[in-house]
Amino acid sequence: MTATVSRPGATGAGGRAERFVRPALLAFLLAAAADLIGLLAGAETVHLVAKPLLMPLLALYAALRGGPRLLVAALLFGWGGDVFLLVDDDLAFLVGMGSFAVGHVCYLTLFARGEGRRRAPASLATAAGYAVVLAVFLVLIWPDLPADLRVPLAGYGLLLAAVAWRAGVFGAYAAAGGALFLLSDALIATGIAEWPQAPAPDFWVMLTYIAAQSLLAHGVLTGTGRIRSPRPGHDTV
Repeated sequence: MTATVSRPGATGAGGRAERFVRPALLAFLLAAAADLIGLLAGAETVHLVAKPLLMPLLALYAALRGGPRLLVAALLFGWGGDVFLLVDDDLAFLVGMGSFAVGHVCYLTLFARGEGRRRAPASLATAAGYAVVLAVFLVLIWPDLPADLRVPLAGYGLLLAAVAWRAGVFGAYAAAGGALFLLSDALIATGIAEWPQAPAPDFWVMLTYIAAQSLLAHGVLTGTGRIRSPRPGHDTV
């Protein structure tokens, strides 16, 4: 995630923004490390401080790299989801899930615009694989989910599976990020369903989530499907 962007005009006149790229990335990595270590150590205060910093810092890094506006928007809607999910309340959970859903729509729109700049569209075989995985998971977990969350979680899972499938338009890194995002939210769902959990379950949720968003951002910024401006200094998204 350290390569400089090749799109003309992305860093501003004289490349003034480029000097802040590495500090923004370093700040994100430090916040991620603090959050994960805090979760392992049981330091809830550290998690409450570090988690809301993650996506704004990653969005800042993406913006400084000249990333598409839809990528920045997706990350910032992820930040909204992060903040609301810190509140232990069903309504806050639904609002947070809605914020994530808007972010996923941003990703899907970005992936649709990136398709066609690669040799092949998103694989239908991959789509079928995700559909089977999602269907099996929902059948297994459905009876254990709270009744009022079943339909919202199913709809959200379908949206997230679509993101995981379409992310491959931007290469292997983005595809891996989409898969990890699906895994991270599946871990959250198993917690809601009160299935047996691995030790430090919140650590694994955040580890897969941070990796997912990082890989999606890296894939969009460097992937072969990325969107380029038709003229210097003009963004297509």
